[in-house]
Amino acid sequence: MNNDIDLSQIKSPADIRKMNLQELTVLAAEMRSKLLEKLSAHGGHIGPNLGMVEAIIALHYVFDTPEDKIVFDVSHQTYPHKMLTGRMEAFTDPAHYDDVTGYTNPAESEYDLFSLGHTSSAVALAAGIAKARDLKGEKENVVAVIGDGSLSGGVAFEGLDYGATLGSNFIVIVNDNQMSIAENHGGIYADLRLLRNTNGTAEPNLFRSMGYAYRYVNYGNDLKSLIEMFRAVKDIDHPVVVHINTMKGMGLPVAEANKEEFHYGSPFDLKTGEPLHPEMPDSPEDYGEFFGRHISDVIKENGKVVAITAGTPGVLGFDPARRRAAGRQFIDVGIAEQAAVDVASGLAKAGMRPVVGFVSSFLQRAYDQFSQDIALNREAATFVVFYGTMFGMNDETHLGFFDIALLSNIPNLLFLAPTCKEEFQSMLDWALTRQDRLPVIVRTPGGVALSDPQITLLDDYSKPEYEIVREGKDAALIGAGAMFRFMSQAADLLAEKGVNVTLINPRNLSTLDTAALDRLKDFKIVITAEDGIVDGGYGQKVASYLGEAPVKVVNLGLPKEFLNRYNYSELQQRCGLTPAQIADKVLAELK
Repeated sequence: MNNDIDLSQIKSPADIRKMNLQELTVLAAEMRSKLLEKLSAHGGHIGPNLGMVEAIIALHYVFDTPEDKIVFDVSHQTYPHKMLTGRMEAFTDPAHYDDVTGYTNPAESEYDLFSLGHTSSAVALAAGIAKARDLKGEKENVVAVIGDGSLSGGVAFEGLDYGATLGSNFIVIVNDNQMSIAENHGGIYADLRLLRNTNGTAEPNLFRSMGYAYRYVNYGNDLKSLIEMFRAVKDIDHPVVVHINTMKGMGLPVAEANKEEFHYGSPFDLKTGEPLHPEMPDSPEDYGEFFGRHISDVIKENGKVVAITAGTPGVLGFDPARRRAAGRQFIDVGIAEQAAVDVASGLAKAGMRPVVGFVSSFLQRAYDQFSQDIALNREAATFVVFYGTMFGMNDETHLGFFDIALLSNIPNLLFLAPTCKEEFQSMLDWALTRQDRLPVIVRTPGGVALSDPQITLLDDYSKPEYEIVREGKDAALIGAGAMFRFMSQAADLLAEKGVNVTLINPRNLSTLDTAALDRLKDFKIVITAEDGIVDGGYGQKVASYLGEAPVKVVNLGLPKEFLNRYNYSELQQRCGLTPAQIADKVLAELK
C-alpha cells in the first residue's frame, strides 16, 4: 500500500476526521508499520497495541474527543491513541522514543484522563465520570475500553454492576482478543466464546443480564464495521456494551502465533521475532526461572503443594510446559489478586500448601485479603514477591518498592527478606513444607538470583534471629534483602581503612530481634538499608526500638514518591545507598 498519509501532520483527532475510509485504512497501515519499527527497536507492549490500531482510529474518528471522554483500562494498549493525540513523533523518530510513557498520562495530554497501569478499573472510573456529567447536566459521551482479560478482575465486575444503573449514556467497549497476558481463566470466558461463536446472538448474555444493551462486532480490526458500530451507539441514552472481536498482535505473524510471548517484549528482529539482545548461555537466572524450576520439582514430590498466579504465570517461571506438567496443582485465577489470596487461604484451611507468586506492584490490590483472610485467620499460605526492588520496573504505575511498608506491619504475617538464592530457597522450603502455623511472605532480593555459599541458613525462620556476619565496634550496618550486598561492600571499604563494623542480615522484617539490637545500644551509629520506602519501613522499626539509647540510627531507603522512569544509578546515589556513600557516612560519624 502506498504511503499517502504524512503521519507528521497528524496533530490531533480532528486531522483524521476529514479522511475517508480508504485514507483511514492507509493511516492504519502506516501507524502499524511505525509501531512495529519502534517496538522492534525499543521494546514495549507489542500484542495489545498492534491489535487495537483500527479500534482506536475508529474511536477518535467517531467520538468528539477530548470533549467525549475515553478511559482505557490498563492503558498498555494506547500507543495508537498517543499517536493520534499530538504525540506522533514519539513513535516515528527514534530520538523521541522516550518522550512518552507506556501508559496514559494526564501530564502528557488532555486526551489522557488517568495514569493507569493496573487492570480492571476503567469501567468504574468511567462510571464516575458519567455520573458527574449527569449531575452537571452535560451531554458528552463517556466510553470505557476494557480487554477481556481485565474482565476477570473484581473491580471490573463491580464497575459493570454500578454502570448498568446509570440510566444514561455509558458505553463500554469490550476488546475481546481471547487472551490475558497468558491464556484467560474463569467462567466468564465460556460466555464470551459462545457470543463470538454465535455472532453475538447467544443467550444467556452476561452483559444483558446485568442491564446493558449489547452490540457485537465480529471482526474488530475492520475499520468500516467499527465506525458503523461506534456511530450507532454515539449519543446513546442508556448503558451499552460493544463487544469487539480483535486479533492480539495483528500485523506481526510471529506475535499473532505467540500471543503470550509477545504481550510485552524487549527489542526483537522484525523478520524472525528473535530477541536482538539474547541472554548469554552463562547469564545468571532470574528469580522467576529459579522459582518456577524449584516449585515444579516440589509439586512432583508433594501432592499438597499448589502454585497460584493472578494472571502473570511468566513472572513465576511457569511457562506453558510447566503449567501443563503441574496440571491441577497450578491455578491461574485471572487478573484477580484478591481472589488469589483468598483461594490460597481456603486451600490452607483445607490442609493444602499453597504458594502464591505476586508482582510487587500488584499485591497492594489485595491488602484487605492479606489482613483479614490470611493474617487474622493465621492461614499457613506462602506468598512470594517478585520485582520488589528499586532496580525493577520503574514506571510510576508499576513501582515495586512499597511492599515492605505495606505488608510487614500486618499482625501475624511473617515477612522474610532473603539476601541470595540459597537463603531464598531455604526460606521458601521452610514456609511451604516445614511449618503450618504462619502465613509467610518471602521477598525475592532483586531480579538476578545471585549466590552466596557462605550464608548461614536456619531450620526455623518463625522467630527473629539476625545473622551477625561480622563483629566490630562503634558502628553497625544492617542490610535487608538485596541491600545486604551493598552493606557488605561498604564494610569491606571500611575495613580497608582500618574500621571494623558489625554487619547484620536481619532476615525478618516484620519482627525485631531485640537481643541483637540491644548489643548495639552503645554504638556510635547504626545504619539500616532497605530496598523500599523509608516511611513505615523496616529501618524505622529499628530506630523506634533504639530511640531511647544514645546510639544514632540512620535509615536508608527510598523516598515516599511516585517516581517515574527514573535512572537506577541516579536514584541509588540520591538515596545514599552506594557502598561508598554508606562507608563515608560511617567515617564521618566516627570522626
